Amino acid sequence: MSEREESGRDPGARVPRSIEEFVSQLRGFTDRARGMAAGAVPFSLPKLPSPPGAMSAAQLQAIDKAVRGQRQQIQAMTAQLAAFDEQLAVFERILEPLVEWSSTWARLEESVADLVRRQPPEPDDGPAGDGTAGGARS
Repeated sequence: MSEREESGRDPGARVPRSIEEFVSQLRGFTDRARGMAAGAVPFSLPKLPSPPGAMSAAQLQAIDKAVRGQRQQIQAMTAQLAAFDEQLAVFERILEPLVEWSSTWARLEESVADLVRRQPPEPDDGPAGDGTAGGARS
């Protein structure tokens, strides 16, 4: 008996059918993989402008403008900081004599306070100092 007679089919017919099954299984697998990938992470390629060089030139011009703008901002901040430093220097020169005056005033207050705090010694006789007890007069 030949192989043809045992299976009842032509072996040549079996090969194309198995290739068709393999291709359909592979197609199903890729469709499922694409569906899972599309659900998890949307994937799309960005559209390139017609001439990619034009996009690069535009990007470089934008970067150039941004850098120039940032440098101008830094120059403006530097000028503001210099002006603020000058103002602080003037304020410091104004404060120096005020600090000295305040210190002098504090020393004067302390010396005056010492004089005010010193009270004359009270006599033992009495508050009136006339020699009578209790300060009574006759």
